[in-house]
Amino acid sequence: MADDYLVRIGKLIRDARQHRGWTQSQLAEALGTSQSAVNRIERGNQNISLEMIARIGEALDSEIVSLGYAGPMHLRVVGGRRLSGAIDVKTSKNACVALLCASLLNKGRTVLRRVARIEEVYRLLEVLHSIGVRTRWINDGVDLEIVPPAELDLASIDADAARRTRSIIMFLGPLLHRLDRFMLPYAGGCDLGTRTVEPHMIALRRFGLDIAATEGQYHAVVDRTVSPDRPIVLTERGDTVTENALLAAARHDGTTVIRNASSNYMVQDLCFFLEALGVKVDGIGTTTLTVHGVPTIDVDVDYSPSEDPVEAMSLVAAAVVTESELTVRRVPIEFLEIELAVLEEMGLDHDRTPEYFADNGRTRLVDLTVRPSKLEAPIDKIHPMPFPGLNIDNVPFFAAIAAVAQGKTLIHDWVYDNRAIYLTDLNRLGGRLQLLDPHRVLVEGPTRWRAAEMMCPPALRPAVVVLLAMMAAEGTSVLRNVYVINRGYEDLAERLNSIGAQIEIFRDI
Repeated sequence: MADDYLVRIGKLIRDARQHRGWTQSQLAEALGTSQSAVNRIERGNQNISLEMIARIGEALDSEIVSLGYAGPMHLRVVGGRRLSGAIDVKTSKNACVALLCASLLNKGRTVLRRVARIEEVYRLLEVLHSIGVRTRWINDGVDLEIVPPAELDLASIDADAARRTRSIIMFLGPLLHRLDRFMLPYAGGCDLGTRTVEPHMIALRRFGLDIAATEGQYHAVVDRTVSPDRPIVLTERGDTVTENALLAAARHDGTTVIRNASSNYMVQDLCFFLEALGVKVDGIGTTTLTVHGVPTIDVDVDYSPSEDPVEAMSLVAAAVVTESELTVRRVPIEFLEIELAVLEEMGLDHDRTPEYFADNGRTRLVDLTVRPSKLEAPIDKIHPMPFPGLNIDNVPFFAAIAAVAQGKTLIHDWVYDNRAIYLTDLNRLGGRLQLLDPHRVLVEGPTRWRAAEMMCPPALRPAVVVLLAMMAAEGTSVLRNVYVINRGYEDLAERLNSIGAQIEIFRDI
């Protein structure tokens, strides 16, 4: 690498760091290296790999570095390897993004422990930073500190980052307490068909929020004379809809009853966090939540989100599909009991430890050991239901599991318009999946997986399912442009390699 090239890269990194408002020591802490190493990089006196350039870009929430010199990330997978050992489940992606939005309720300092370092979180941090919120990774880049400004600068919002995440819609609940008028870009995220925001509006109108959608923006106006005078009945028992209603109710001066609420894992974590802020929430874990709002929240709070049941299911599926013995530690069992019951019916050989508590002191965890099993297709179809039913996000993993079972399995993914279609990408790897309609897939097993090169599906969970099938397929596969996987999983390839997979990350230059 030529010296002048190193100098140019060093200047880019220095400029991005200074724009972020970080010292060299703060960048070093986020990267797990020394301040002197960062100094050498910025002066052009140290060789630097494309992977390190990409890591620096992610740490600085800057696409200047990561996209300027490193193209889309791809995975090269050498399949047919058995997994072994043990792996810990990371904290919940969906809880972390909800808590980032909830931090806007608080005038004080918020510290979130073991935050998932994923693209969805990075996009929200870009948005928060653009409107004046100070954030920094602390404790060797493990925990996240959030300090809001006295006044938010919504006029400077990073619209590109906002449009790349659907989580931005959860800014509505906190912002209606801080601003009388504001604009937010349209929400984005996974390509899962039309997902209307109307259920959110039905709930938030009860707090005086009126929304007009024009030219790619939500134009919000708040009428302070309006407040809920009877229980709010959600027309959709959705997770983000429930969270938005909770966020609006948290600083409403009075008691708000929310009916037909989701009781899923990320909603429970949000309720626990609100209680840490001083907001009393009755009925956590049920479909009726009673929120005793606090008009002003100004506390220094330290909270640990719980582990991610969908990542836990991903790791269980990885063991099943690769016919491996694997221990998955820190599994939030309350949110996987239906899935495990279905797998037991199919013949899964596994055992679990006694329950213990997550760091939040509320969520129940177990360590789960999965062994190679002769699976039979379930008698009933696989279909999601609101908690405590089979989790909507876990349905795609049953496509890969059903593909290694004997017999035919009907999967009915009724929630999303397109996701079932993406599951048929498994046919490129030797699967036998028949699309019956946009919501139903018939999976026939067992499957003799074969290697292939393909583009990553544009939806998170089907993308991971394809990766798991590649891990089971003899030979070398390539999965191109895996940004969508990085939206929801932290260092997935490296972590899978730690238990026996062989996955290489590479980029086009």
